[in-house]
Amino acid sequence: MMGEKTFTMIKPDAVNNGYIGAILEKICSGGFRITAMKMTRLTAEKVGEFYAVHKGKPFYNELVQFMSSGHIVAAILEKENAVEDFRKLIGATNPANAEEGTIRKLYAESMGRNAVHGSDSDENARIEGDFFFSALEKY
Repeated sequence: MMGEKTFTMIKPDAVNNGYIGAILEKICSGGFRITAMKMTRLTAEKVGEFYAVHKGKPFYNELVQFMSSGHIVAAILEKENAVEDFRKLIGATNPANAEEGTIRKLYAESMGRNAVHGSDSDENARIEGDFFFSALEKY
């Protein structure tokens, strides 16, 4: 059902810094249930597909290079009002502006290396989840 699922990705900076466990703990403590999860490494081509909406923007090439630089952890999360609640849990894109206790305030290095991705709408949560997981993997 829409509104009850969202997608997240723990980015290469947080994976490399050993924050997977701490971030997953924050997610679970926030009342989310993980219904699918996998660690993988994206090629530059796959990153380009995932972030196609940003193609042509000044930060696009740096984003592709960063996101293909190491492993990521992709996950489908379930909770009532999932997208909005998860956006609150992760905090502002720029960790300097994120509220205390949010994932990005705690674990992000910078605006470009901000530890986690969170879907910004129910529609994008479905699209992004489908990019990484088959229907059978999500339940």
